[in-house]
Amino acid sequence: MDAIDLKAISQLTANARISWADLAVCLGLSSPAAAERVHRLEEQGIIKGFAAVVDPEAVGCGLTAFVAVTLERPEHRQPFLEKMAEMQEVQECHHVAGEHDYLLKVRCRGTRDLERVVSDELKSIPGVARTRTAIVMSTPKETPIPPVFPEHVIDASARR
Repeated sequence: MDAIDLKAISQLTANARISWADLAVCLGLSSPAAAERVHRLEEQGIIKGFAAVVDPEAVGCGLTAFVAVTLERPEHRQPFLEKMAEMQEVQECHHVAGEHDYLLKVRCRGTRDLERVVSDELKSIPGVARTRTAIVMSTPKETPIPPVFPEHVIDASARR
């Protein structure tokens, strides 16, 4: 990645609906060159896709919880992960170090819905030894945008 790639990423994370023409102006490139940059970033897997950022409360998912999950044995990992991929309420699934094996970010309608998710769905998965749930009271900061640091720029002269 070079400085232009980072600038393109910055512009797209601020406004993924920016036109090729407007992006080109920001980058100091032609529209086709700006589009080619973005397509190359997608092909490299740096840009994984584009999505609308939806307010969870506006679509009826007013409760967020973090659920720590401990598995009995490593052989339970794959079936557990397959179930996590299927569960719409599980927004994120992180394999973590420490006391637990996984940390889940769960969004649902309310406490009864959370009870169903944890008690009926998660705890019924073979190999789930225990869970620990923390309900989110408020969210002062949440962003889907990872930090992009200038030191990730590759000097063009170093490529030669």
